[in-house]
Amino acid sequence: MTSFVEATAVKAVDSHTYSAYFYDDWCIGSVPHGGFVTSVFQRVATTHFNTTLSRQNQPHTLALHLEFLRRTQVGPATFVVKDVKLGRQATVVHVTLFQDNREEVVGYITHSNIPRETGVSFATGWSLHPAPAAVDLAALAAGRDQHWQEQTNMPFAAFRKASSRMRFFFPRGGQHLKSMADEWLCFRDGSRFTNDSLGYVADMWPQVVESYRHGDDPYDVRDEKVDKSRAVIDKPFWYPTLLLNLDVKKALPEEGVEWLFARVRAKQIKNGRLDLEVVVLDEAGDVVALSHHISLVLSAERNMAQRRKADDGGSKL
Repeated sequence: MTSFVEATAVKAVDSHTYSAYFYDDWCIGSVPHGGFVTSVFQRVATTHFNTTLSRQNQPHTLALHLEFLRRTQVGPATFVVKDVKLGRQATVVHVTLFQDNREEVVGYITHSNIPRETGVSFATGWSLHPAPAAVDLAALAAGRDQHWQEQTNMPFAAFRKASSRMRFFFPRGGQHLKSMADEWLCFRDGSRFTNDSLGYVADMWPQVVESYRHGDDPYDVRDEKVDKSRAVIDKPFWYPTLLLNLDVKKALPEEGVEWLFARVRAKQIKNGRLDLEVVVLDEAGDVVALSHHISLVLSAERNMAQRRKADDGGSKL
């Protein structure tokens, strides 16, 4: 199995073209995980700013906006970069992902140098509400934290292969709301989170729709309450991303960090479409990134269906 760094690696073809490969073990069903694809976009931008645009000295993704036009697939991928606006404080590039000559995902990525940012700063008093439970990360790693427990039996793990690369820790007392999920995350293989993995983190959480679908939360770590067998028997849903925005607030250390916290919440689930708001915090409780998604709720059969020849010009669905 490929590590996250290996799986998101990119190679320069020329000054504005990059190649990558999407692996099966980073898929949901047959489709590469949207957050994984987002992190590959970040790796493309980082490589571009470290080479072609190195004179800008803007190594950090500040903002990212992706539109998923068609479903991606396992195999080679080509990224074409267009330098849209070179700026003193921030630079914007347009990136297009092609597979088999199909334009599959397009996006704008803004880069800056976060540690060198200057200007006014004010404390806003913002905090998560309800507040997440306190955590002792040393105890958490050892399975002894009094408020958080690892969920080792994730629903539909065989279908959601990309999720198996992460360890999930959920509140022992259950989530605050059906529409909300809090979690602490770390890579299963010991890899560390860097800014280039924030796209993956921002799309890696328990599916809130399933709390409504099953009645009880299938991700609940209170074993005596949850009938896990239903999550195994029922057919999984597929939640393809239509749009993903990422707003990066903090540069993580170059060597990365072991743990990140995320809260995801849906404001409306209606007619097979939902919004998702994601807040990512570090160990100190500082905001690392904010993310917003528009996703669909579809059957797994739509994910596994073979492409039609007409799909070359059709939608991802």
